[in-house]
Amino acid sequence: MENPDILIGLDLSVASREVIEILIEDASGPDVFDEIARANLSRQDILELLFHYPDTPEQIKTYISGILQLPAKPAVKIVTEKKPREARPQNLLQKIQSLSVGERLQLALKGGREIRSILVKDSNKQVMLSVLENQKITDSEVEMIARSRSVPEDALRLISKNREWLKNYAITFALVTNPKTPPGISVTLISGLKIKDLVLLDKNKNVPELIRSSAKRLLTVRKPR
Repeated sequence: MENPDILIGLDLSVASREVIEILIEDASGPDVFDEIARANLSRQDILELLFHYPDTPEQIKTYISGILQLPAKPAVKIVTEKKPREARPQNLLQKIQSLSVGERLQLALKGGREIRSILVKDSNKQVMLSVLENQKITDSEVEMIARSRSVPEDALRLISKNREWLKNYAITFALVTNPKTPPGISVTLISGLKIKDLVLLDKNKNVPELIRSSAKRLLTVRKPR
């Protein structure tokens, strides 16, 4: 039976206020505010939250003011105390830990870099895998996941199926050298490695014997005699 919380988490128009607040706190660009606003045209409390939030882009505030019939700018300037940047990850962690699985799934799909860095370690596998489906995830983040020995095997399989990610040499090398990557996947990627990395792989006792022997065979073919 499907978890109803997960289904709810996929739609910003029914996302909780807590999820919306976390998303805008970690927003990396105006598109986040725009998407939230357009998905919540019938929710006055969310529109007012966006309108009064200090980092909401002016064009979004103008758009919202037309819907709520408010002045383009608040009559009274709202002073919001800025929290130190270094304090934010811990605050975000505490907020995220209090959310349901469905809400964390929503954040995994939509959240910014700090949110993703927290949810990639989530104990729920579906939440963790959803981080890889976030359209804003960077190659450096994918490489970090590909190197990790603590992520579920399904995450490594998902990365190996993405051709764009495999064009990044560092990601391919990370997958091959990760002992947790299924050998059937690693062995198909070895042919794309450089000679110097094949040498390292041949001596790497952490990877399966199949991978080391495959690297050795490639070396005998490629090395000049």
